[in-house]
Amino acid sequence: MEAPGDLGGLGSLGAAEALSVAEALSLPAESYGNDPNVEMVWAMKAYQHAEVYFNLISSVDPRLLKLTRLDDKIYTIFRSEFPDLRIDVIDPEDLKSPAAKEKWRPFCMQFEKEVEDFNYGTLLRLDSSKEYTEENTIFSTRIQFFAVEIARNREGCNDAVYNHRAKEAAK
Repeated sequence: MEAPGDLGGLGSLGAAEALSVAEALSLPAESYGNDPNVEMVWAMKAYQHAEVYFNLISSVDPRLLKLTRLDDKIYTIFRSEFPDLRIDVIDPEDLKSPAAKEKWRPFCMQFEKEVEDFNYGTLLRLDSSKEYTEENTIFSTRIQFFAVEIARNREGCNDAVYNHRAKEAAK
């Protein structure tokens, strides 16, 4: 990952380039194949989201955060379908193994019409007590991100990040 604030040039786009990127991202996926430029824009967008989210949980008590209008529903369904999933430190196999994908798919699809961009790629920290780094990050869908992070906030897993920042600010 790049240093915080360095978005690989996305921040330096002019209005015309930004409009061009926005227009390109609105086309159907079939229009692209495996266009590396589109993949880079999506990666930068995911990184921006991760950076904003980490700054948020570092600055505001995570237990007070509301990530979506459906937080209660997402959390209730997530914990009913994944009651024993360890969320403080996620095992990538719990998201990526064939068995895990089979279990996650119906969970995710429940939110297809309720959560905008529910299946967009998002970066998720593996260890909730640490920052986003290449070693501590996995690619997930947006609804998986919401499910895990809402649970982390409610269950106190993100308190370490908030408390660390508060201690640093007090010095």
